[in-house]
Amino acid sequence: MRILCLLGLLLGFVSVSAEPIKVKVVIVAMFERGEDTGDLPGEFQYWVEREGLTETYPFPQGYRDLRGSPNGEILGVVTGVGTAKSAATIMAVGLDPRFDLTEAYWLVAGIAGADPADMSLGSAAWAEWLVDGDLAHEIDFREVPEGWTTGYIPLRKAYPYQQPVDRSEGQAYRLVPSLVEWAYQLTKDTELGDTEAMQKRRKLYTATPVAQRPPFVLKGDQLAAMTYWHGEHLNRWANDWVKYFSDGRGEYVTTAMEDTGTYGSLFWLDRAGKVDVERMLVLRTASNFDMQWPGGDAAGSLSGEKLGPGYSAYIPALEAAHKVGSQVLHAILEGWGTYQHELPTP
Repeated sequence: MRILCLLGLLLGFVSVSAEPIKVKVVIVAMFERGEDTGDLPGEFQYWVEREGLTETYPFPQGYRDLRGSPNGEILGVVTGVGTAKSAATIMAVGLDPRFDLTEAYWLVAGIAGADPADMSLGSAAWAEWLVDGDLAHEIDFREVPEGWTTGYIPLRKAYPYQQPVDRSEGQAYRLVPSLVEWAYQLTKDTELGDTEAMQKRRKLYTATPVAQRPPFVLKGDQLAAMTYWHGEHLNRWANDWVKYFSDGRGEYVTTAMEDTGTYGSLFWLDRAGKVDVERMLVLRTASNFDMQWPGGDAAGSLSGEKLGPGYSAYIPALEAAHKVGSQVLHAILEGWGTYQHELPTP
């Protein structure tokens, strides 16, 4: 019977509550290692345990079952890794008739690789620009014309960084600057955890003073690419790519895989009147650096940052994502009388 009901819900044959659950904040994580509670955490577990997401909603049309607070104000979703999974899962959530998401805020909170020129391990960055790193043409760098710095070419262009910039296929999105600034101002003085392992790794990055700082909160933009890239040359490409697609206004700081997929689905759901895409925030915390240290090599640096707890700042980055992001979550809930109708401003 349960299977038939789930199938019916998926196909739209089973009636749902006449009054869908009015969600105020959606917490978006990208991966969870095992169970939602009680084991080695991924991006979702601290939110489930610390925010009391005790309700479970079967979600066969998405990556993983949803979790929510008993009063329905908070909904938690795990998208799965990569822009394809994030886009599909967020679209499925947005079309789920059990929830009213028309006024909900969307808080993406996850770990990322960080540019050592701008960010230190365990730090937390609020993004204003989300740039896609997959939509492109590519020539192997061994075959590029003399003078090119990359073989990666913007879609429908003849050479790297050719003007004018074309964002028509979702190559870049800009979040509401005033909302991002509000989140940053609210959290910028948050004290973040540090460890001996992080300090040891930071000391290697002698050419980038910011990388040697204790963890801090900043504003910095996000590059979403499904290929897990690493190294000095690709770091240079990431900086140039973000500057190009943001017309020089963005600053590449973090690299992850999903955020343009999430925004893309919210954009289309907004057009359908299901969500308000302007209520999206992206917080990424540094679990590792995206390139090697001076005198190191890219392969050795990458192999030293295994998935999971092998990251030099894995647990501290998860802690930072919740510690910083939860302040925004609770500020929205506490100020709902105002924020239901208008966006927070600095």
